[in-house]
Amino acid sequence: MITYLAFSPHPPLIVPAVGGSRLRDVQATVDGMKKMAARVSQSSPDTLVFLTPHGNVFSDAISCLGDAKLKGDFSNFNASDARTTCANDMELVNRIGLQCADHGINFVLIDKENALRYRLNNDLDHGILVPYYYLSEAGLGQIPIVAISIGFLPLIQLYQLGTFISRSADELGRKIAVIASGDMSHRLKSQGPYDYHPDGSRFDQEVEKLLLASDTRGLLNIPEKLRKNAGECGYPSLVIMLGCLDKYQYQSEIFSYEGPFGVGYLVAGLTPVKETEESFLEEWKGKDRVSSDKASIHVKWARQVLNEYLKTGKTPELPEEYRELTQTRAGAFVSLKKHGNLRGCIGTILPSYNDLSEEIAHNAVSAGIRDPRFRPVTAQEMKDLVFSVDVLSDPEPCQKEDLDPKYYGVIVTKGRRRGLLLPDLEGVDTVEEQLSIALRKAGIKPNEEYKIERFTVTRHE
Repeated sequence: MITYLAFSPHPPLIVPAVGGSRLRDVQATVDGMKKMAARVSQSSPDTLVFLTPHGNVFSDAISCLGDAKLKGDFSNFNASDARTTCANDMELVNRIGLQCADHGINFVLIDKENALRYRLNNDLDHGILVPYYYLSEAGLGQIPIVAISIGFLPLIQLYQLGTFISRSADELGRKIAVIASGDMSHRLKSQGPYDYHPDGSRFDQEVEKLLLASDTRGLLNIPEKLRKNAGECGYPSLVIMLGCLDKYQYQSEIFSYEGPFGVGYLVAGLTPVKETEESFLEEWKGKDRVSSDKASIHVKWARQVLNEYLKTGKTPELPEEYRELTQTRAGAFVSLKKHGNLRGCIGTILPSYNDLSEEIAHNAVSAGIRDPRFRPVTAQEMKDLVFSVDVLSDPEPCQKEDLDPKYYGVIVTKGRRRGLLLPDLEGVDTVEEQLSIALRKAGIKPNEEYKIERFTVTRHE
């Protein structure tokens, strides 16, 4: 029931009431938006589903506007007369919300009452208003919409949300067009909204290339570091949109791309072609299951301990097949990840218990329920957790020039203040970055004298 999908930028400048004579500076984007809107209109949808990064965005939930009538204007951009009012497809909204609830994803409705109570915004934001202007000009101003804001959730849950949108439309027999709103890199030029970074153009080129090739796997595997360096705001919307096409082949077209003010504006369209058996969602879930089945005894023991403790409050007896863990004493860190994001990590620099099995057991429980950065893990989450166990060598004194962030972990000490950073962490590529983070964790100022130690890690997954 998905008729068309579009990736759309949202600079208010491209709306004539806001941009005025400056539209000529973004003429390629204006022309691309008109072509995209025409394609959407030709597909004859019953409802427009918008995905925006500029609504009510939460760290642990998806939000959706919940009033029967939705409105918005460009008053924040000195064009208050440019107003929009449209109907909300509440039947589709409620169906998507039920799908999320059934699969453990928080879905929050923002209506007038909730907005007043919690100081939220129940108006349409510019992430929706900008593409809606062009869609309305193309003859789609009278059909209802759904206004969904992205959340800072794991990518797999954002992708899963896309499958819920598609499934809900199928169940209702509703023909929908999905509009993923988002700008590309904000770091294309020094005079842009952020400082220049060479990864800005790299990210934009990679997304454009992969979209044109209809390469969902490639798009989902764009490195997190590249995305962060680019300073983009469209990737979560893109991931949700791709989830709408799970088990579908599609054809893509690029209508325009430009970055005149240091921000990349990409206009693209995707047309579903035919259904397939290939599900990237199932592939994603399968990776976690395979890694769990092939885990080392260190990881299996950590998982067994935390699972039993969450159920009974007690640590299980060490199985005979894990007995070799009693032959070693060492510091160890137990890390938990959920859908690729850290969920807990606690460890010991030096051995604190009788043997490695006890070291892992105590740290597994602590990582699950005592890491102050996270709420305690629940038994229901265990199936989604990926464990790793890092066994540390004894620390040895060293100088800055003896460090290698890919091979050595580092410990910095000043009196009772101590900070540790494990080796080979994503985004930590230099000794300077490694020391800076370790010092910050310890509360040690860079200009203070401090002791440096290094250690190696054997990682068990």
